Amino acid sequence: MNIQDYDFSGKKAIVRVDFNVPLQDGKITDDTRIKGALPTLKLILEKGGALIIMSHMGKPKGKVKPELSLKQIVPAVSAALGVPVQFADDCQKADAQAAALKAGEVLLLENLRYYPEEEGKPVGIDKEDPAYEAAKKEMKAKQKDFAKKLASYADCWVMDAFGTAHRKHASTAVIADYFDKKDVMLGLLMEKEVKAVDAVLNNIERPFVAIMGGSKVSSKIGIIENLLGKVDKLILCGGMTYTFAKAHGGEIGGSIVELDKLDVARNVEELAKKNGVELVLGDDSVCCTGYDFSTFSVKPGAKIETFNSSNIPAEYEGLDAGPVSREKFANAIKGAKTILWNGPAGCFECEDFTAGSKAIGEAIAKATAEGAFSLIGGGDSVACVNKFGLADKVSYISTGGGALLEAIEGKVLPGIAAVVGEK
Repeated sequence: MNIQDYDFSGKKAIVRVDFNVPLQDGKITDDTRIKGALPTLKLILEKGGALIIMSHMGKPKGKVKPELSLKQIVPAVSAALGVPVQFADDCQKADAQAAALKAGEVLLLENLRYYPEEEGKPVGIDKEDPAYEAAKKEMKAKQKDFAKKLASYADCWVMDAFGTAHRKHASTAVIADYFDKKDVMLGLLMEKEVKAVDAVLNNIERPFVAIMGGSKVSSKIGIIENLLGKVDKLILCGGMTYTFAKAHGGEIGGSIVELDKLDVARNVEELAKKNGVELVLGDDSVCCTGYDFSTFSVKPGAKIETFNSSNIPAEYEGLDAGPVSREKFANAIKGAKTILWNGPAGCFECEDFTAGSKAIGEAIAKATAEGAFSLIGGGDSVACVNKFGLADKVSYISTGGGALLEAIEGKVLPGIAAVVGEK
């Protein structure tokens, strides 16, 4: 069912959103995710429905942690929606509050992940334990009961949390089993996410350029391999630069490297060649003799120099793309019609190592202004475009990190399949 066509009049809608917002001293420091959900929530209210909102916050791992209570965000959600928001401090005992809801009223449930049934994973038992499988089976049964309880509060279910769509949790997928197919639908944010992903994977305008950054080849290999069957150019940057340099006998100093993935790096190069994909790697790096990753700062007295990425002195560590690499990346992006960016080119949190990521962001913004469709996804990449003031100069910023990566990898996302797939 399309949410625009659904008749919410006199009905209660339970909506899975992503209100996993950052908090400091109980105050929201970034309300982007709340703003992202507003079109869906307001649409339901405008069409005469009552709202039951559910979300997780942080990783309480099945335990009640007051610092992760959604009660803290009630004032912000009330202000954003323009109506008072009621709060249910127990997801499993909200029957009376849900039943009493009238059209135009809103109820926010407590953090779903206070309950181990939400994720459906056994708590306090290792996978190696002989009793694990039995515990897992028992928890899966409890997960269904939890999903059924959540469903009992409403007449329809709306999935609008792309950031958790890759998880088969009670609230993101299993709950669909307790509604008629006509009463489950994607929210407006989810629809936009699905269209954006489709644009870069299935509705490609060429040239298609993908930029993959980050520290490890291993965490991106599935995505890289899938992209090598789709893109015209693939830029690989960030920490994985040094695994590729090492694979060819380069000297990389103290730079991050996966010594057990050197063959993988060489295989990626071979696959790119086989598929006719231009693989773009940086030639030089901005390096430092003392960087504190815990504070994102250069240690007192440390030196910063630029070296060839395959000839870095032992006492230095590569932390950003150098000027030659930055120009190379920008030239590779120039003229692109479809662009995907996931992962920074360096330790952008520190001003000394922002230039690589900024160069990529600015090149993407310029290509977008010239007609390209650009999709930015993953927490660090989104943080980059926001930091550099480029958010309104790209086509789409995805709210999903892991979900986006799994979609790019070609995996089916349970939160989407529960709505659009066969049940």
